[in-house]
Amino acid sequence: MTGRIVVGYTATDAGADAVALGARLAAALGSSVELVLVLPAEDRSVITPPDAGYDRYLQGQAEAWLQTAAESIPDAVTHAAHVRFGDSFAEGLIAAAHEFDADLIVVGAANGGLRGRHRLGTVANELLHSSDVPVALAPEGSRRFEATGVSRVTVAIGTRPGAEALLEESVSLAIAAHAHLRLLSLVSVDLPASVDTGVIRVAGAAHADDVLGKALDTLPEAVEADVVVARGDSIEEAVAHLSWEPGELAVVGSSRLAQPRRLFLGSTAAKMLHELPVPMVVVPRTRDKEGSRV
Repeated sequence: MTGRIVVGYTATDAGADAVALGARLAAALGSSVELVLVLPAEDRSVITPPDAGYDRYLQGQAEAWLQTAAESIPDAVTHAAHVRFGDSFAEGLIAAAHEFDADLIVVGAANGGLRGRHRLGTVANELLHSSDVPVALAPEGSRRFEATGVSRVTVAIGTRPGAEALLEESVSLAIAAHAHLRLLSLVSVDLPASVDTGVIRVAGAAHADDVLGKALDTLPEAVEADVVVARGDSIEEAVAHLSWEPGELAVVGSSRLAQPRRLFLGSTAAKMLHELPVPMVVVPRTRDKEGSRV
């Protein structure tokens, strides 16, 4: 995950949050930023007037917004701005990611959320249930954060299919960003509601230790990692009780319901998102045959 980063931009606070996170990740990973603003496709006449003058005005305005956004990106980060068209903003971002062979799409939170927390909007929700490119979510207020670089990568390791690809992607991300790696298990918390006995809790904790131990054994020799087993009566409580660094990233995999090489935000990740004070990166649970992109 060291290539280009597509940042989905809108002339809103959420757009500014996405630009801030995208620029920070690009600086840490040695990547470049492709700022993309998606306008409605030409067959949009149902909601907008099919007028050439209006189209020119709209594109000119979009380019002006992008220029303003680009001025907030540090000079050391290579970046470019693009106006693209799509049937939806999310579809346009995925197409742009393919066009630029990007490794990551960054978007901001929906309006109305608490500062430092996530609130999924329509675009993020659509991306998290259809993209074949990893998606990073910028918490509300990221534009005001003073964190630079990536200090730590925390990956939520489980037992479901896709855990291996998730770990590989997280290791790659930590190495590229020169960040510390933390392996997190929620196995002892992520139990069915009907299961609530002390015996099962103890067994779950032991199972979590086993999962983390096996994950540690697969790490490259040059990579060191801490392990932590989340504790709590719920996913939200367990995540809230963990320590999080200002420059940290949380990485999660997709649900088992995801189509091959596609994202699908699962219930556990969605619960984590409610309490996470740091950006979340969601990756598909399978790689393509060449392994060049998840």
